[in-house]
Amino acid sequence: MPTFVLPFPLINPILFQWGPLAIRWYALAYIVGLTAGWALIRRVVADDSLWGGAPRPSRDSIDDLLVYCALGVVIGGRLGNVLFYDPGYYFSHPWEILKVWKGGMAFHGGLIGASVGIVLFALRNRTPLLSVMDLASLAAPIGIFLVRLANFIKPELWGRPTDVPWAIIFPGAPDALPRHPSQIYEALLEGLAVFAILAIAVRGGALRRPGFIAGGFGVLYGLARIFCEFFREPDPGLEDLGGGLTMGMLLSAPMIAIGLGLIFWSLRAREAPA
Repeated sequence: MPTFVLPFPLINPILFQWGPLAIRWYALAYIVGLTAGWALIRRVVADDSLWGGAPRPSRDSIDDLLVYCALGVVIGGRLGNVLFYDPGYYFSHPWEILKVWKGGMAFHGGLIGASVGIVLFALRNRTPLLSVMDLASLAAPIGIFLVRLANFIKPELWGRPTDVPWAIIFPGAPDALPRHPSQIYEALLEGLAVFAILAIAVRGGALRRPGFIAGGFGVLYGLARIFCEFFREPDPGLEDLGGGLTMGMLLSAPMIAIGLGLIFWSLRAREAPA
């Protein structure tokens, strides 16, 4: 048993409420993540030294990219939660699909939705798809970091029972066992660490090879998510696939494979001149 257990910080999941209108930390994480990503992308596309001669979208068009990605994340995230984790229930109760505050959204579904939005944006603006993917991949860890913190505040997606000194007893858990704060692990690894590595790569000229940052994100996030799944408590009926395998691991494996393919493709292509 642990020598001590950290108390769970009692933070109201509702940041502000006025009558029936409630602003939750979870929703705020998505809003701030998308807005911060938009601001970062506008700054990056305006810096010629990062691109060399590589094509990129215009600074003004990034406003449209925010809309495409926001719709893709929300719609794809919700549909991913429905289709990946409990399709039988939602097909029997279709109105429950609209209740995003019940059941939440799935990251991999949001990723697919955002990817569709990126493709539509690139086609409409006649912008190289790989460069747009690189920009979105650079910004994505910001939102991931904030949403994982919101998962902790809610609280949901807690970790497996453990005896580490920093274990936490989560309110709402099916028992009173000390557990890994796996949401914090994911925020630090899937969000902060991935962003730091990608930012260093961008400073090193990675945007001159379209597809490299997008591939790096796929590999880094996939590895970080699989690692964190060893500490996160899977839902027995929805996420636990048996033999130590979880749905999160299964969905992350293709990300690593696609990411490696993009990195290989970008390295074989001719680098834009500095």
